[in-house]
Amino acid sequence: MDIRALLMGLTFAVIWSSAFTSARVIVAYAPPLTALCLRFLISGLIAVIVARMLGQSWRLTRAQWVATAIYGVCQNTLYLGLNFMAMQTIEASLAAIISSTMPLLVAFAGWVVFRENVRPLGIAGLIVGVVGVVVIMASRLQGNVDIYGVLLCIGGVMSLTFATMAVRTASSGGNVLMIVGLQMLIGSLTLSLPAAVFETIEVELTWQLVVAFTYTTIFPGLVGSAVWFMLVRRIGAVKASTYHFLTPFLGVAIAALMLGERLGVLDMAGVAIIAAGIFAVQISKQNPTRM
Repeated sequence: MDIRALLMGLTFAVIWSSAFTSARVIVAYAPPLTALCLRFLISGLIAVIVARMLGQSWRLTRAQWVATAIYGVCQNTLYLGLNFMAMQTIEASLAAIISSTMPLLVAFAGWVVFRENVRPLGIAGLIVGVVGVVVIMASRLQGNVDIYGVLLCIGGVMSLTFATMAVRTASSGGNVLMIVGLQMLIGSLTLSLPAAVFETIEVELTWQLVVAFTYTTIFPGLVGSAVWFMLVRRIGAVKASTYHFLTPFLGVAIAALMLGERLGVLDMAGVAIIAAGIFAVQISKQNPTRM
């Protein structure tokens, strides 16, 4: 892992973690599903156009279309849709913490469902991660946190876990940006119906909304995805995934800095414990001959 890979990993972690703060700002001024639907439409069209300019094809194999559809629905429609709805009632920091447990859930599903071999360090990481979640949730529940919002976030991270497990062997065939764009367009399409049925378009056009929407469309939507795939290509998925252990720290730090969200001692302790669990799980997947 060289300096370039390190910078790419840190860039991805910051962009990924900042998405919760920008989403929290967006839903304060616009209906969440409608805003997300528009974001996916813009990001998807840009990605597809740029991909075509780079010579990438939208003629995918059957397996690629299946993987693209699953990820488009589970990540964009369900994971992000539920998180945007949740952040109408809960803080961005809490949403970031819940979402950061995804690597732990993927490892647990691989161990229980697919009977993958998990080393003792990985099992210890899973246990530590659960302890961190319990610490944070015990602290937040005492503060009258909105349970409905928490359940939406849990549903979102479960759907992303399912998508990750379902397409873990899928190949992009070199059409990375095209597939990212198509996933977003699928998310926009599938979100359009619930947005039309359940939401009334009432937008308070402020500079905060414009900045947050532009940022989330360009950076988490396009730049973050591109950096992630380049990082995976450079150092492999397992090593790249270790950067997810930064998400709890960065997610709460950015929310505190930009939105002034207060964090208690138990929150910080829980974040540190979850991060340690994620790091242990990812390190346990490394080839011991290369460590």
